Amino acid sequence: MLTRPKIKDLINRDKDHECPGEKKKTCVKIVAIADLPSRFGQFQIVAFYNDHDKKEHIALVHGDVCNKEDVPVRLHSECLTGDAIGSLRCDCRDQLKASLTRVGKLEYGMVLYLRQEGRGIGLTNKVKAYQLQDDGFDTVEANKMLGFRDDERDYAIAAHMLRSLNVKSIKLMTNNPKKINDLKRHGIEVNGRIPIVIKPNEYNKAYLETKKKKSGHMLDELEQIDSASLKE
Repeated sequence: MLTRPKIKDLINRDKDHECPGEKKKTCVKIVAIADLPSRFGQFQIVAFYNDHDKKEHIALVHGDVCNKEDVPVRLHSECLTGDAIGSLRCDCRDQLKASLTRVGKLEYGMVLYLRQEGRGIGLTNKVKAYQLQDDGFDTVEANKMLGFRDDERDYAIAAHMLRSLNVKSIKLMTNNPKKINDLKRHGIEVNGRIPIVIKPNEYNKAYLETKKKKSGHMLDELEQIDSASLKE
């Protein structure tokens, strides 16, 4: 785990933190760190302040990630319906659980929990998108009908969070190439990808196929899962 002196140092370091190139403007800073024992292992929860979207993003850190290279990292966008309620329309809760379980068994790693509900369109708009999907439109079509892009998320804050924890480079747990490209664009060294594929169910299979075909998600493993299930 991060040692107590390191915790104090990080918080004190960020007390008056200002981002380079921005006049007297604080971007992202660590404001609190606490122990968080969980069913997935021993973590520490790191709370951040940012003046970009004013949302309360957190990092769930296992082990000592400071000054480490190739840190396994998952960027997980908030999904109230999936994460908290257990919706079967998406694979969000299963991905969060799989990520925390995996990280909890490693020497070190982290999950960034980003408050970007509904791929950045918000909870109410996500429900509106669900309503359109009930009428036969897919995820991408529904978002565009509501006036949004396929994916409205921004990973600039995630990049700042990683730098705040002094992470040198990462291996990203993702199927989404946009996350890799965005983090690189914001100066994060991504040295590899760790696939995180969840077996589809009858309610989210079409959703996952849309992510693969229209959003470019790397989900070739889904075909392998389908083939294996046919043999069972």
